[in-house]
Amino acid sequence: MEKREGTRISVRVRPRQVFPIFIYVFSIGVVSAGCGAPGDPIPPTPPVPAAITDLIARQAGDGVQLIFTPPTNSISGEKLATVPAVEILRSTVKPDGSPDAKSFRVVDTIPGALVDNYRAEGRVRFNDPIPPDEIKTHAGGPVRYIVRTRASQKRASADSNVVSLRLFPVPAPINSVEARVTESAIELTWSVPTSTSAGDPVSTLIGYRVYRSEASPPADSSSAQALASGKGAGPSSGLAFSETNSYRDSSFSFDHTYVYTVRSVIQVDDHELESSDSQPVVVTPRDTFPPAAPQGVVSALLPGASAGTAVVDLSWSINVETDLAGYRVYRSEQEGVRGQLLTPDLLPTPAVRDTSVQPGHRYWYMVTAVDRAGNESAPSAPVGVEVTQPPS
Repeated sequence: MEKREGTRISVRVRPRQVFPIFIYVFSIGVVSAGCGAPGDPIPPTPPVPAAITDLIARQAGDGVQLIFTPPTNSISGEKLATVPAVEILRSTVKPDGSPDAKSFRVVDTIPGALVDNYRAEGRVRFNDPIPPDEIKTHAGGPVRYIVRTRASQKRASADSNVVSLRLFPVPAPINSVEARVTESAIELTWSVPTSTSAGDPVSTLIGYRVYRSEASPPADSSSAQALASGKGAGPSSGLAFSETNSYRDSSFSFDHTYVYTVRSVIQVDDHELESSDSQPVVVTPRDTFPPAAPQGVVSALLPGASAGTAVVDLSWSINVETDLAGYRVYRSEQEGVRGQLLTPDLLPTPAVRDTSVQPGHRYWYMVTAVDRAGNESAPSAPVGVEVTQPPS
């Protein structure tokens, strides 16, 4: 047998035939595989939201309201898994009052989890407050905004379209609004502002706008306090324009909760500008207003169903209240006393027949009206009936 260097061994068998046998020996751990060893996992690239393209801005009191549609897709067209955060950027102005395009800076951020709190009719409405003294210093000066969004901290979306507007001083917010509930309206009154938020006199006041939002079911004392701080009510909508510092809201429903705010309106050039919201006033009107007393009660003495008996037939004019539930009839044998209730159930019609009278007695009848809230009217004028022996 011979052994050679390397990886091959040759074996000879004598005496007859030679059978070559080749054995290959591999060194373990020395030869590396051609496909390579697996490395660390590569994290997915965070999505970049598409840019906002419909940003608009308007002055809203001592600040600017920005309106835009937040993106739902990334720049590659994929749907975003969550609502991205929003960054609000505002530019400053140069000493000469012109906008400085290079000075955009983030003035506020809306976390993605809170974006829906600012959404109305599919669009975000966000108010950026600006100090009144700053508006006064640059009255009529331009200010510019852009917004961008982030689905991650690593990369933001491209900037939105740029919007520009001019800001002017507006009246200070109205500090008190009073509300009084009547049967037909909620009557609002408020104080007249005399100065701007920066302290200058107001000279161009043209009227007021009244806004109302609704919360249902009715608010208890704790939730009413939250509503007064601007939380928990539905979206506020314009209710009316008033040239005076009062308004009667007749389009209300009892047992609903309403939140009212009022803004002063001034004229600047060709534009109307509003102050910031007044302190809100929360009203839950209750129906404590009884119907009018029934009128025109008349009586008639008629023969009863059997001999020797009589009945008293009563009728009166129908009440005109839209929430009328019915009538009650009272009888007494003493004048000026309401007496006993003859009708345990409310009468739906203005008429009744008393079959329990006795001959030789005198009775006085009174009628009241009751509404759906359970309010009962004052009694009608009493009607006296002398029950004599009826004709045969």
